[in-house]
Parts: sequence; C-alpha cells; structure tokens
Amino acid sequence: MKKIRARERDSIIQSLRSGVTPKIGIQHIQVGRSNEIKALHEDLKRVADGGSIFRLIIGDYGSGKTFFLSVVRSIALEMRMVTAQADLSPDRRVHASSGQARNLFSELMRNMSTRSKPDGNALTSVIERFITQARKEADTSAKPVGEVIHSNLEALSEMVGGYDFAKVIEQYWNGHEQDNETLKSNAVRWLRAEYTTKTQARADLGVRTIIDDASFYDSLKLMSLFVRQAGYSGLLINLDEMVNLYKLNSTQARTSNYEQILRMLNDCLQGSVEGLGFLLGGTPEFLLDPRKGLYSYEALQSRLAQNSFALRAGVVDYSSPALHLASLTPEELYILLRNLRNVFASGDPERYLVPDEALVAFLNHCHTNVGEAYFRTPRSIIKAFLDMLSIMEQNPNLEWSDLVEAVELEADLPSDMDTEIDADADTMAAEESDGLVGFRI
Repeated sequence: MKKIRARERDSIIQSLRSGVTPKIGIQHIQVGRSNEIKALHEDLKRVADGGSIFRLIIGDYGSGKTFFLSVVRSIALEMRMVTAQADLSPDRRVHASSGQARNLFSELMRNMSTRSKPDGNALTSVIERFITQARKEADTSAKPVGEVIHSNLEALSEMVGGYDFAKVIEQYWNGHEQDNETLKSNAVRWLRAEYTTKTQARADLGVRTIIDDASFYDSLKLMSLFVRQAGYSGLLINLDEMVNLYKLNSTQARTSNYEQILRMLNDCLQGSVEGLGFLLGGTPEFLLDPRKGLYSYEALQSRLAQNSFALRAGVVDYSSPALHLASLTPEELYILLRNLRNVFASGDPERYLVPDEALVAFLNHCHTNVGEAYFRTPRSIIKAFLDMLSIMEQNPNLEWSDLVEAVELEADLPSDMDTEIDADADTMAAEESDGLVGFRI
C-alpha cells in the first residue's frame, strides 16, 4: 500500500465529513463509473486536437456529480489542459445584466488551474508562458519579441472583443519589459473581469471595452484560443450547481440563461470553437422539468433528449450531450469504504480501525435503513462511515459492532430545494407582465 501524506489525508477526511469534494487526493478514493470516465477522456482528447465538447453531468443530490467533475478535471490537467471551475449561485450565472455573469467569469479566472498550479490562480502563469513561448519563437526567427507577440495575437483580434483582449496582453508584455508591476497588475485585473467601468480601463490600459455580462461567453472563447497560443492543449470549463438557474423565479431570466446555454451547445456541437470544453453539473429536475428545467426550452429539449434506441434496449448512450451518472453498485460501495478506511489509516494496513466484516455490516445496515436510495446518493454513507471511524480513533475501547447498529441516516436532500432566486431589477417589469408567475401568498 502506498503511504498517504498527512496533508492529503486530512484534506480528504475533512472535506468528505463536511459533504464537499476534496481538492486533492481524489485518486485515493475514486471508484466505479469507468464507462463515463472513458467517454469523457475521449472528449478531452477531442478538445486537445482542436475540437470542442459540451456535456451535462446529471445526477441526484449527493450522487457524486462534483466529485466526477473533479476527476475529469484532474485528467484534463494531466493532458496539459487549462481548467477553470465555478459554482453557480444567486450572484453568478451565465447570462445577466446586473453583473452576475461578470462575477461568474471572475470566479472562473480566479480558479484557473494548470498542472503546475492545480489549486487555482494560474492566469498569470498562463500569460508568462505565452511570453516565454514568444521569446523562444523570437530567438528562432531572429525577430523582436514584441513583434512576435503582436503577430501571435492577430488571430485573437479577428474575434468579437479580441482587439482589446490582445491589447491587454501586449500591455502586460510592456509592463514586463518596463518592470512596471502596476501595468501588469492592471492587465491581469482586466482579464479577470475586475474592472467595472470602461473609463477606468481606458485610463489604465488604453482599451475601450471591459469584460462584462454581455461579453461573458465571447471572452471564454478568446481565453481558450489564448491558452492554446501559450502552448496548452485547450481550456476546460466546469460549471457546477446549475440548479441555481432552475430556481430563478423569473421566466425571462431563466429563458435568457437557457438561451446562453443553447448558444454554447450549438457552437460546441457545430465545431465553431476550438480547444474549448464545457462540463455542466445539474440535477435531473434542472434538465427534465418541463415547466422550469432545460426541457421547458424547446430548442434545448430537442437537442438533449435521450436516445430512444438506448431507452428501448435498456442501455446507456455515453455519447449523448446529457450524461446521467449511474448509481454505484454494492461492490463499488464496498471498495469505496475500503479506500476510505485506507485513507483514514494514512495507507498503513496495520492502522486499520475496523476489519472487512465491519464494512459488510455497515453496508447491510445502510441498505436495511435507507433502501435502494443509498446506491444513488453515497454522500451520506461516506459521511456516516468517516464519523464512525473518527469516534473509534478517539475512543479505542469502543466496539465497531455497537457503533454500526447506532448509525442513523437521513435522506440526502438539499435544504434550499424550494428556495427561489429573485430576478435582476431589470427583469422585474417583465415579471409583472408575465401573468401570475410573480404572485406570492
């Protein structure tokens, strides 16, 4: 058994006991879903070859969507891709007119990661690598570095918003040459969408535009082209908690966000973008609800409908844009508990707190008390098992058989399922004209 570092062990245990996905060490606990991972690996190879992908990762609360997205992200990093991930929230969505889309872009840029910087804040490293690539090219061609940078950025200038994007990169280079840290910092601020007024951006960088709500998606396409110019194989965008769009109480706000998703889907499936992939994590309600979900938008329903032949045959179409995560089998849950026991013991079999019989008894107890639902939502099982191990570590005199019988599990449901998110101020007028949608008791 390979020893597990204390930092990795503590991070995994603390995260899982809190019900969140650990940022490091996921390879120690990953089990099952080999077909889904194989399908996504093929998608990532397509992105690395200059293609594009769009996938909806659909699963119930606690089924492991976020964990699955993290596994795919780690694979992408190993394939020399740049990744960026963010959770949607009431103040972060893919389309808005009050700053929410800009907030989402800023969060994505803050969480940008590379293989050498897997914990985020890798935007500056990507820019520095672009400059390093330009220097190598300049040394080979005997041209000035500035001329090479300008030449490489011409492809960006031809795209929507690309001229100012390219100019900001050149300003970073100027700051690099002049040892002007303020200019470099301002360039990074602009690329992170942290400028709120065009006047300030023009004064600091000489550009006439900023990254705002309207340019959210176009800026992501520019960034995907830029990271390829820097020598990376592509850009993977992970957007989780898409159910926040489902909870918008404004029909117009939901429709606008679904139209943006449709635009992303069409561009990726038609091959209109290069080296860009989208993975969107959501619940079955977010996809299937005919009143408020993606299926309420007819153009998306026709594109995301399940393969009828696969349904009749009782199999899964892993090439569909909407990938429904399969439930873990009892055997996979058993392996998962073994992995968790191993992590808790830092990879040392001599420090195992419970024998194999305890794992079987624990699963049998969960099956008796929860039923089939525990296959679909393993999060509560994981938390309960780690809580039990923690108690045994602190109290060595306790018997595992007594603790297993005392385990109580509740259905893994979100506390805010019925919470609706208010729309932007500029959509309220439209809401009032939408009949009784805005009516509240």
